Amino acid sequence: MSEKITAENLLNNLVETIAEKQKSVSFFEEEKSNSVSSQFNRLFGRQKPVHHLLGGGKSADVLLWRNKKISASVLSAATAIWVLFEWLNYNFLTLLFFALALGMLAQFLWANASGLFSRKSSKIPRLVLPEDFFVNIATALGAEVNRGLRFLQDVSCGGNLKQFLVVVVSLWVGAVIGSWCNFLTVVYIGFVAAHTLPVLYERYEDQVDNFVYKVLDQMQIHYRKLDAGLLSKIPKGKLKGKKYE
Repeated sequence: MSEKITAENLLNNLVETIAEKQKSVSFFEEEKSNSVSSQFNRLFGRQKPVHHLLGGGKSADVLLWRNKKISASVLSAATAIWVLFEWLNYNFLTLLFFALALGMLAQFLWANASGLFSRKSSKIPRLVLPEDFFVNIATALGAEVNRGLRFLQDVSCGGNLKQFLVVVVSLWVGAVIGSWCNFLTVVYIGFVAAHTLPVLYERYEDQVDNFVYKVLDQMQIHYRKLDAGLLSKIPKGKLKGKKYE
C-alpha cells in the first residue's frame, strides 16, 4: 500500500513540476512578446524616432523644443501676426506700408545723424533679398501642389473604394472647418499644432500609440459592419485605370 502511495505521489509531483515549468515558460514568452510588441507597435509602423522623421535638422529642433527660446520666439511671432490680422483687424497692406515707412525713417535718421552730431558718416545697412529665395519658394510650392494633385488623381482612378471614401470624407471635413474660420486662422492652427503635437507625442508616445490603435480597431470593426451591410452590395465596375504621373 505504501508503494502505491509513493508511486502516486511521485507521479503527482512530476505532473505539478511540469505544469509549473509550462506556466513559467508561457509567462516569460508572454512578457517577451509584450515587450517586443510594445517596441515595434508604433504609430503607422514607424521604427525611427520622431526627431529623425521630422528631418533631424534645425527645423526638427524647433518643432521639438530642443531650444526653448527659439521655439517660443517663433510661436510668439506667429501668435502676434495672427492677433494683428484677426483680433485687431489690421490689413496686410497697412502693415506693409507702415513697416516700409519705419524702415525709410530709420535709414534717413542714420544717414543724417553724422551731420547732426558732427560725426563721420557710417555705412548704412541695406536689405537685399537674394533672387534664388523667391525661385526656391515657388519651386517648392509648385512641387507640393503637383504632389497633392497627383495623389488625388491616383486615388480617384486607382479603384480602391476604401481609400477613395476616406479621402472624400477628409476633404468634406476640411470644407466644414474652412466654413468655420478663414484661411489665416486655419494656417495658424496648423502652425500651433506643428509646434505642440510632435513634442507632446514624443513625451507620451506609448500612451498615444495604444490609444490610436484602439481607435483604429474600433473604426475597422465599424467599417467591416458597413462593408458587410452596404458596401458589399454595391456593384463594382471597372474603376481601375492608368495612373497619371
